[in-house]
Amino acid sequence: MVNKKADRARQFLPFDALKGYKEAIKEKQKVIIEKKQLSEDDANILSYKLNQVKKGMMIKVIFYNGENYEVLEGMVAKIDYDQKILTIVKRKITIDSIISLESKEIVDYSIE
Repeated sequence: MVNKKADRARQFLPFDALKGYKEAIKEKQKVIIEKKQLSEDDANILSYKLNQVKKGMMIKVIFYNGENYEVLEGMVAKIDYDQKILTIVKRKITIDSIISLESKEIVDYSIE
């Protein structure tokens, strides 16, 4: 009797007739945002801030991941100027994808 109940219940389980269809729909609905181009002044300010970044520093960055912008906050594990890669915790970010950088330890850029 137990097997009959289990068999009967199985027929009411969700069924995905078109395997991968839901994922394809989600992919189609995804909105891809174009990457912003920084002005020369903004690029200079960002460069000034990046030159102050050191391993172990807590920072917050906004960067372009190829589809949209992400905000990541954490400790700098490594900064490689030759490869142009900033590693925050275990996440590697290309320096060229960063549009904003903040930290309590960074001195603001001032024009005098």
